[in-house]
Amino acid sequence: MSTHQAVHVQSAGAPLELVEVETTPPGTGEARLTVTACGVCGTDRHFVNGGFPGMSWPLTPGHEIAGGIAELGAGVDEFAVGDRVAVGWFGGCCYHCDPCRSGIFIHCANGKIPSWHYPGGYAQSVTVPVSALARKPESLSFDEASTVGVNFVIGWVGAVETAELAKGETIAVFGVSGGVGGAVAQIARSLGARVIGVDLAAPAAATPAAAAVDEFVRFEAGSPDTGAEIRALTGGAGAEVVYDAVGGVTTAAALDSLARRGRLVVISAVGNRTVEIDLVDLYHRELRILGADSGKLDVTASAVRLSLLAPWFETGEFRPLPVALHFDLAQSQLAYQAVADHTPGRVVIRP
Repeated sequence: MSTHQAVHVQSAGAPLELVEVETTPPGTGEARLTVTACGVCGTDRHFVNGGFPGMSWPLTPGHEIAGGIAELGAGVDEFAVGDRVAVGWFGGCCYHCDPCRSGIFIHCANGKIPSWHYPGGYAQSVTVPVSALARKPESLSFDEASTVGVNFVIGWVGAVETAELAKGETIAVFGVSGGVGGAVAQIARSLGARVIGVDLAAPAAATPAAAAVDEFVRFEAGSPDTGAEIRALTGGAGAEVVYDAVGGVTTAAALDSLARRGRLVVISAVGNRTVEIDLVDLYHRELRILGADSGKLDVTASAVRLSLLAPWFETGEFRPLPVALHFDLAQSQLAYQAVADHTPGRVVIRP
């Protein structure tokens, strides 16, 4: 019986422990990967602390996975052993429920997420539904490939599919120095939009976001200056699109930054789940508030979008946040703590 090392969390809030587990062969429609890199995400804290319904223990965290296919189950024709692939948040759909039968995979009643519905990537080996796989762009390292999925997928869904950002428009990106904000800035730039970045501090000079931003506005909570500065940069008009990757503490400023008939995309809520909105101002200016939820995207929808984005990664036009720290599997607790401590840049485990 073959085995591999994996991280276990024995119960909600328990420490991360390195254990030896049985390596089981993949079933029909599955692939077993040798994990080369697994990104450590802030959402991992919710998993470790039991923050989702129906969780089972012990749990292996990790939903940003890159590696090579080591073994294929029956019925898999589109991939081969040795292929370099990545797996993100969206880890499988059933194809049998009513939404799947209608082709609406994002609403799969039985959607799967690594570490929630099956063991995640803090491990030397992981078995996943083959529909969870996206091919790794050759231009990306395994470290980079493990970190791009969620940021660029929700960035694309929010800016392009939801807000319908067009060439020549201005987009203000709140949280531009973070992973999602930096992805949105690059996507918007590639579409020919003007990009105004908004954050507590400007993107570091070496980051992809810094190269994608045309102007930067510093955000201060409660200050009326953010919207005023953005209007000043746009001849008094405001931005046609505001992508708020923070939410809550930034919502008032985001709304204030919009042009008439502008579109606000919200993907998060930091600090405040509820906010006050001037309804008279909202309807007089004909503003639109649009939600984009990455959690509603199943693996098929995610993989399609990653494939769509692949040419930009291949040319190097899209780049993920730099990887700041690497840890081996035995140091997973340190990697997890580094993200909890808000380390700038990405943190990656190399099993």
